[in-house]
Amino acid sequence: MLVAWNYHYRNSPMDHIDPRARWIFSFAFLFAVTQTWNPQLLAGLFAIALVWYAMGRVSWKDARRGWLLISFMLFSMIVVNTIITGGGAGGVVPPGGQLVWPDGFSLFGRHLTYGLTVERLWFAISQLMRILGISLLFILIPYTMDSRAYGATFSKLGLPDRLAYTMELAFRFIPSLARNLAVTLDAQKARGFELEKVRGGLIKKIARIAPLLIPLTMNAILSSEDIANAMDLRGFGQRKRTWLFALQYHWWDWVLIAFSVVLLVGVTVLVHALGMGGFAVPAWFYTFFAG
Repeated sequence: MLVAWNYHYRNSPMDHIDPRARWIFSFAFLFAVTQTWNPQLLAGLFAIALVWYAMGRVSWKDARRGWLLISFMLFSMIVVNTIITGGGAGGVVPPGGQLVWPDGFSLFGRHLTYGLTVERLWFAISQLMRILGISLLFILIPYTMDSRAYGATFSKLGLPDRLAYTMELAFRFIPSLARNLAVTLDAQKARGFELEKVRGGLIKKIARIAPLLIPLTMNAILSSEDIANAMDLRGFGQRKRTWLFALQYHWWDWVLIAFSVVLLVGVTVLVHALGMGGFAVPAWFYTFFAG
């Protein structure tokens, strides 16, 4: 049995937009925002992403686990890799620059020196706007898009039916795996398996978790084989198929597609024709560290 993400109808503006238009806009935004480090362009694109996310009316309770994963990714990339080590700023931020704490600072009675520059700090802010803007768009998809629409959407966008259904199965894989994990865990607990009391070294812990991981892995492999065999028996992919889930463009979908094209072309022209894609620190940001 296939399961899907925690989608439910909210009667939000996002529920009335054709999934194809949503994907076109999301990829246009992705290609636009990854072309530039210009702070004005990134701020404008980030504002668009905030408005788009608000249209989904997704509560924190619904998307909490997704945002926790994104928060961990942002902390690793921005705080650790950019602010602390400076590795993430390589190739974008020029060497040198104005120090945030030129005379050092005191912490717990000790005087410390740290080579964080204003340029690297602004790059971290720009990086946050860029990655968070992309996350705001794509995290909405599993929570605001009907699971029945995945295959039909990718097929109507021009992908072969085999690839379209593969994409649908990929979106269903994680919630299906979570469902199978819960079922397997309950079954093993009924047989006396106690996951909470796993102690000992690494090898011993792996051996203790094996009664949970082995059935889960085998069930995932067998399920994928069952689906593949069922599709082959029905001749799926031999000719163009029809989909039970119907899609229909409305006037607002065409407006969104037109806006997506204008957004992508506009950013591309500003970046490549007018040279506005380079990294630069606004003059007003230096004033915070002048003293």
